[in-house]
Amino acid sequence: MTRPIVAITIGKNHYARMFNHNAWEALRAFADVIHHPGPEPATKEELIALLPPADACITSWGVARLDADVLAAAPRLRAMAHMGGSVKRFVSDAVWERGIHVTSAGIVLARDVAETTLGLMIVGMKRVWPLARHIRDGGWRESPWWPARELVHKQVGIIGASNVGRHVIHLLKNFDVTILLYDPFVSAQEAEELGVIKLDLDDLLRRADIVSLHAPAKPDTIHMLDARRLALMKDDALLINTARGALIDEQALIAELQKGRFFAFLDVTDPEPPAADSPLRRLENVVLTPHSAGCIEDCSRMGELAVEELRRFFAGEPPIYRITPDMFGRIG
Repeated sequence: MTRPIVAITIGKNHYARMFNHNAWEALRAFADVIHHPGPEPATKEELIALLPPADACITSWGVARLDADVLAAAPRLRAMAHMGGSVKRFVSDAVWERGIHVTSAGIVLARDVAETTLGLMIVGMKRVWPLARHIRDGGWRESPWWPARELVHKQVGIIGASNVGRHVIHLLKNFDVTILLYDPFVSAQEAEELGVIKLDLDDLLRRADIVSLHAPAKPDTIHMLDARRLALMKDDALLINTARGALIDEQALIAELQKGRFFAFLDVTDPEPPAADSPLRRLENVVLTPHSAGCIEDCSRMGELAVEELRRFFAGEPPIYRITPDMFGRIG
């Protein structure tokens, strides 16, 4: 039986980060591998040169979109396994028209983001950052951020039951908290199965001690946290955004943070990075991180999953996480 040909498009500078020994061994066990020769992700022209003999490809951040021109040069291509967050920007209508099988390893990346989010919840409630600054400046327990708090018995608001949001919910089951959820795509029955209380967004913001964003950036979610909704948040609440900066009206957020009412952890901003003179870089009640909630040093779990998805495809087995056209209305 002829072995399938799988094209690796991500650029050799990213191999160590995205693939480990197990992934390479698993891939070579069922496929012949061809490589984009450049150090960085393949451009459109480079995909057109690489893909003609390929039966499948593995893509990631920075790889050019599989548009009609690319697919015209890749008559054998039947499957695409993507390593990264949203696959939406890499897939064109031509992919669906050809019936190409699309999978995403984003569910693995979601675990990394969720674990970071949980960590921010814990150290945020403990007020680690402002207390550390206060002690560095010579203080002790007289800080307004003392006493520190615990996660126990708090109401945690999850905005978006995405892959990340669902894994945060799973992780929070180890803590004695009440989980609130806003997600218009989740039914009351599914919310009960998840063990969460489904609320509308305004009610969630009024009740939550912690508000954590996990929604996609789409036309109907841009600035979903505007001035009116930010004003609904509790005094002393904790706001965490590891999703997309555009979900929050940043000027409205700055105005609210300047009142000193609550604390924010922002792994994403809009624009990104924030302007050099942005107040977000100076306010005492906000911590910025450089879009680093997901895997940075070691993303090889995504490589392992991408390879396993292609093994399943060529073996005629069901996928772990297939992407279909009807999902595009819910992902950003």
